[in-house]
Amino acid sequence: MRLRLIPIFLLGLSMLGGCSNARSANGTDSSATAVAEEVQKKDSITLLFVGDAMQHEAQLDQAKLVGNGVHNYDGCFDLIAPLVKEADYAVVNLEVPLGGGPVYRGYPCFSAPDSYAKALRDAGFDLFLTANNHCLDSGDKAARRTLTALDSLKVDHIGTYYDDKEREKLVPFIKEIGGYRIGFLNYTYGTNGIEPKEGVEVALIDRERMAQEIKKTREAGAEAIVVTVHWGIEYVLHENENQRSLAQFLADQDVDLIIGSHPHVIQPMRVMHNEKTGKDVLVVYSLGNFISNMKTGDTRGGALVRANIRRDENGNVRFSSADYDTFFSAKPTGKTDNFRVIPSWMSEKVPAGQKDHWRIFNSAARKVFDAENVGVPPMRH
Repeated sequence: MRLRLIPIFLLGLSMLGGCSNARSANGTDSSATAVAEEVQKKDSITLLFVGDAMQHEAQLDQAKLVGNGVHNYDGCFDLIAPLVKEADYAVVNLEVPLGGGPVYRGYPCFSAPDSYAKALRDAGFDLFLTANNHCLDSGDKAARRTLTALDSLKVDHIGTYYDDKEREKLVPFIKEIGGYRIGFLNYTYGTNGIEPKEGVEVALIDRERMAQEIKKTREAGAEAIVVTVHWGIEYVLHENENQRSLAQFLADQDVDLIIGSHPHVIQPMRVMHNEKTGKDVLVVYSLGNFISNMKTGDTRGGALVRANIRRDENGNVRFSSADYDTFFSAKPTGKTDNFRVIPSWMSEKVPAGQKDHWRIFNSAARKVFDAENVGVPPMRH
């Protein structure tokens, strides 16, 4: 069965913080606890996704300059953080290993300080995706250190694992968000030809393994499943046949949301109806860069997407609606300011010398979205 494009209208996005179900002190449910749990369950939840969080040499240098020798990322995400924190659960693609220093590197083999991940966490991101083509840039040791660093920051992360045994233990990853059990999976097309030398496990795009893990996630109690995929061709504003084919395959496995990254530019977003499962599926082919020092027009910014999940009249959890917005990755203009993510609704804050870059990026992105998005309108502010 093929995915059929359909229009879909926003049903309203709940922007309250998520809660976990409570348990009584002795570990058993009481009537009072049951009432509390019911109150905590929400009519709907909002998931928010952004694309590639890069850390190029110029970003490292500027953060060190701002911090007087210590990498400081104050101001990078202050403008967009309120929207991120409003979501019940926010997801970012961490496209750099956290190598631990003392030397950090930009392109082509990245290694970033822990303070970068901390700044993303403080901006409101809950889940860090680590399966991408740069995850092994600094070797197995740095890839494993990335996991322990994220653990120390008390953030969720998926996509790379200490070894294959840990992957077996940690997959499925199911998060209870506002009374909804949401499963998340993360895969990448490759690792730039760098092979693990000490057994680090990277979740690669493998249809048989993906189908197994999706089934395992559903059987473990996930009421909806999100698959995040590092795929596509860099710098191309439209998805290719391989992406469309994989999206169809994932939808046929009963996935609810498919969120893409890697091209460093935006690609279309489409709500599709899967005739095999009878469900609407959100497919986002690429969200572009979240923050970077890339220079070409289409790479100077990115998009975020909010997805609304709710229960239908039969109690089934379903994707119901989505919207998007764009933002710009502004470069610093002095010694005391960092690279900064500037949302579209604050475009007046784009530095004067970069306004043409913002207009070039945003007009091209909006042109693609206006022409090719299906069922994913721009946000209203």
